[in-house]
Amino acid sequence: MPPASVFERYTDSIRSLVDRSLNFLGVPYRFGGTSPNTGFDCSGFVGKVFADALGFGLPRTAAEMAQTGEQVKINDLKPGDLVFFNTMRRAFSHVGIYLGNYQFVHAPSAGGVVRVEDMRISYWAARYDGARRVLPNTPPRQTQTN
Repeated sequence: MPPASVFERYTDSIRSLVDRSLNFLGVPYRFGGTSPNTGFDCSGFVGKVFADALGFGLPRTAAEMAQTGEQVKINDLKPGDLVFFNTMRRAFSHVGIYLGNYQFVHAPSAGGVVRVEDMRISYWAARYDGARRVLPNTPPRQTQTN
C-alpha cells in the first residue's frame, strides 16, 4: 500500500483533532485546569487536545498560542484552526478550536463546561481577535501576530 499523501495525513490529523476535542464536551471549567479529570481552562483544553490528537504541545496560555503557527483570515478558517477572543479586556485572552460552519469548541468560564458555540452570536463576534493555523505533523513555529 502506498504511503498516505500529505492531504490524507492532514485530513486524518484534523479529523483526530476534532474528534478528540468533542470527546471532552461537558468537562467542567477550572481556572488553570489541564485535565479532563479535574477540569479545563481554555488553553488547558486546547493544549490537551493537540497533545492527545497530534502528539505535540502548544504554549500554555492563549496569548502565547496566538504567537504560534500561521495567521488565518476569518474567511479562510478550516477545522482545527485556533480561534482567539478578547474576553478579559486584553487581546488573545481566550482560545477555542474551530470546527467549521462558524462553530468552535472551547472551555468557556467559571461555572461552564466544554461546549460548542457559534462565532456569529453577538458576544463572540464582538470579541473575535483572529485565528492561527498550527499544521499537523510539523512543529509549531513562533511568528509575529498583527
